[in-house]
Amino acid sequence: MAKLVVLNEGLTGQSFELKSDKTTIGRVEDNHFQLAVGSVSSHHCEILLQGTEVVVRDLNSTNGTFVNGQQVTKEAVLKPGQTLKLGQVEMRLENGAPAAGAAAAHAEPVAPIKKPLASTMVISKGVSLEQLEQGPQGFDTTRGAFTRKTNKTNLYFIIGGVVFFLIVGVLILVILGKLKGSN
Repeated sequence: MAKLVVLNEGLTGQSFELKSDKTTIGRVEDNHFQLAVGSVSSHHCEILLQGTEVVVRDLNSTNGTFVNGQQVTKEAVLKPGQTLKLGQVEMRLENGAPAAGAAAAHAEPVAPIKKPLASTMVISKGVSLEQLEQGPQGFDTTRGAFTRKTNKTNLYFIIGGVVFFLIVGVLILVILGKLKGSN
């Protein structure tokens, strides 16, 4: 059976067997394969089993879906051994078919390639849809969503400008008065 094996350091060992015809992958809990990583969209992509082919369909993700470095605009075929990249998370499609013979039962597992997550933080638990719909925690709704702060700097600037122009005006009048008085 085909499965996706995560290659990123810190996520190595995570894998997901593709058992159903349609598998969704994303950051939130309602996906079949949840990847709680900031660069993965809430509902990033879906994997479709169509006969012998594994098809990847991007779900308008923010950071893109790539098969072997090529961006998936709508859908693309993913073959065993190819890499699937969702945001900063890379995984490989493995066929999962057992090797023939008794030697296969004692074979050493192949170590996955460890790729760093390029400054992406791993979230220990994903975000549920209910949490997304509730909005940020601790948000004060008693004063309204957007209250205007008083800005005393603008008030002081306006008062200072008025005082400045009054002083300049008085000085001009004094100077003009002295000039008329001298004539």
